[in-house]
Amino acid sequence: MKIGILGYGNLGKGVECAIKQNPDCELTAVFTRRDPSSVKILTAGVPVYNVSEVEKHKDEVDVLIICGGSATDLPKQTPEYAKYFNVIDSFDTHAKIPEHFANVDKVAKDFKHTALISCGWDPGLFSLNRLYANCILPNGKDYTFWGKGVSQGHSDAIRRIQGVKDGKQYTIPVQAALDAVRSGSNPDLTTRQKHTRECFVVAEEGADKARIEKEIKEMPNYFADYDTTVHFISEEELKRDHSGIPHGGFVIRSGKTGWDNEYNNVIEYSLKLDSNPAFTSSVLVAYARAVYRMNKEGQTGCKTVFDVAPAYLSPLSGDEIRAHLL
Repeated sequence: MKIGILGYGNLGKGVECAIKQNPDCELTAVFTRRDPSSVKILTAGVPVYNVSEVEKHKDEVDVLIICGGSATDLPKQTPEYAKYFNVIDSFDTHAKIPEHFANVDKVAKDFKHTALISCGWDPGLFSLNRLYANCILPNGKDYTFWGKGVSQGHSDAIRRIQGVKDGKQYTIPVQAALDAVRSGSNPDLTTRQKHTRECFVVAEEGADKARIEKEIKEMPNYFADYDTTVHFISEEELKRDHSGIPHGGFVIRSGKTGWDNEYNNVIEYSLKLDSNPAFTSSVLVAYARAVYRMNKEGQTGCKTVFDVAPAYLSPLSGDEIRAHLL
């Protein structure tokens, strides 16, 4: 399977590494908005093209993994490139997924391509586990906890504050809330009860730290609904202690079974990731294999992880999967 990458940041580099771990996959092209000569990829001999040249090189790629876009870029990029390729993206604005799906579906069907959107771990693997658990325990409640990990969106929000030179924000599950959910008691939890936020901020020289802390803690949609702690540290400390992008979390469904609902059951799925983009890249490459196979079977249009049979993800044959994993 020939894979192309659109964009070469942390996620693009992660995809390149994931391709290396999958012998049935080959990186055949990288597309960038930048000057191609300025992009130094790890795989020798793979051409780097400007995005303006996409149409010329569409026959070199079976599946294009879109890595270069933000949440605002992907609604434009994915339908545009679905004209030329089978595509896959990691669009993660949950509320806008139905709209994004409809836009991509039309283009992919018109051009007889297969597209997969919102692929990664949330949305993605966490979504699958929420669906499985809802089907198995219809009488129950869902809980999703994120962290401990770096929230890139919240970190960006900190860095936009006047007087902030740099910063990182960690989302941290509240242990008492996790314990209550795992007990099977189906608690009702507020946003504040489920997560806390911890910020590490490098302030510019002479900046008003009290004002910065107040702005962070009162920021709507980001911090106002959470118990938030702000630490002011040096640039050296930030680079030394907070340069990574770890993340993870838990999807839990607690529900009742039995004629009189007398039995408690808890289904839990968890991830602990040293590198969010490196792990997400591995998910994307596995699902790229599925996109390729589905297209070969004539399945066109837009898909999500809900539409992909697990066997499509594996490089193993059906016989091998049944013998070793079932």
